[in-house]
Amino acid sequence: MRGLRNPAAAPLLLALSGTALAAALAFHVTGMSRPAGAGLTIGLASLAAAALGSQRHRRLAFAVWVLAFAACAMSFPEALISWGGFETKRAVVPLVQLIMFGMGTTLALEDFARVIRMPKAVLTGVALQYTVMPLTGWTYANLFGLRGEVAAGLILYGSCAGGVSSNVITYIAGANLALSVTMTAVSTMMSPLMTPLAMKTLAGQHLPIETAPMMVSILKLILAPVAAGLLVNRYLPRFARRASRWLPGVSMWGICAVIAITIALSRDDLVAVAGPLLAAAVLHNTTGYAVGYGAARGVGLGRIDSRTVSIEVGMQNGGMATGLAFDVLKSGLAALPSAVEGPWAAVAGAGLASHWRRSRQTVAAAGRASASGASSG
Repeated sequence: MRGLRNPAAAPLLLALSGTALAAALAFHVTGMSRPAGAGLTIGLASLAAAALGSQRHRRLAFAVWVLAFAACAMSFPEALISWGGFETKRAVVPLVQLIMFGMGTTLALEDFARVIRMPKAVLTGVALQYTVMPLTGWTYANLFGLRGEVAAGLILYGSCAGGVSSNVITYIAGANLALSVTMTAVSTMMSPLMTPLAMKTLAGQHLPIETAPMMVSILKLILAPVAAGLLVNRYLPRFARRASRWLPGVSMWGICAVIAITIALSRDDLVAVAGPLLAAAVLHNTTGYAVGYGAARGVGLGRIDSRTVSIEVGMQNGGMATGLAFDVLKSGLAALPSAVEGPWAAVAGAGLASHWRRSRQTVAAAGRASASGASSG
């Protein structure tokens, strides 16, 4: 990772990216799909590596890495399904647990106590997350004709808690990071009750949903690793500080790997439903951002807190959705919506965050200029 952050390598990586992407387009036009896929994968990976070496664009690298892994899985699924007899889908649950442990090490008991200091913002965000996202997941699944496991998977994605990605995007946006972390912590603690309830109510028409096994799975997949990370942060702070140097990178690669494995396992099914599923995922995510911001402003929250709520509502814990799809629903198809909407949410969220950060900097600069003019006058 450190080698990829060498600023001097950025121009070479950008040149490699441009060449590879141009070659991918040429191969695609001539009908050579595998070379096109290789070019696309190399081009995106080089672009992501270049972003890591740029102080300005480093925070956008994760979204591009996700796209690179997705492109590789679509082009070479057989390379990601099994390695030497080991079925990669068996790695999904441990990877999700590791990601959740990493998230736990960033939390503290003070994050939960913060609910008392900002109850309106936290309760508004969590309420929207567990109503708007499951309901719009159900709505768009029906609107675009998704059925069975894929429809259940879209509802599942919308029924999950917030994840660490929303905290990263909030930081990029210059919004209220403390509020984002608190909302993530609270929604995660509520997930053993709220996620099975939403799934039983809305996804039962597509798949038989048993709430008790799902609750147990959430405790095992999500709450236990998060609690372990939180305890490490509290009682082993020195180790937690050392771990904070490498756990974010491990989590990033873990998320990329989970998405790639999911896509590879159901690549042909994804091709068959790609158009409707992508449309549903884009609208689902966009609705979360829009309704989150609008409702937060409607209850009297300021712009910064409303932006935070918007990001938290629009971005779900894709790792949690994928883990539950494999562990409880026993379905790679049910994991596809999180593999599609997760990357889209990362890219769209990064773009939205960059826009909000620039607008905030512009307002701040205008305020400083006005103050300077007033003092000189």
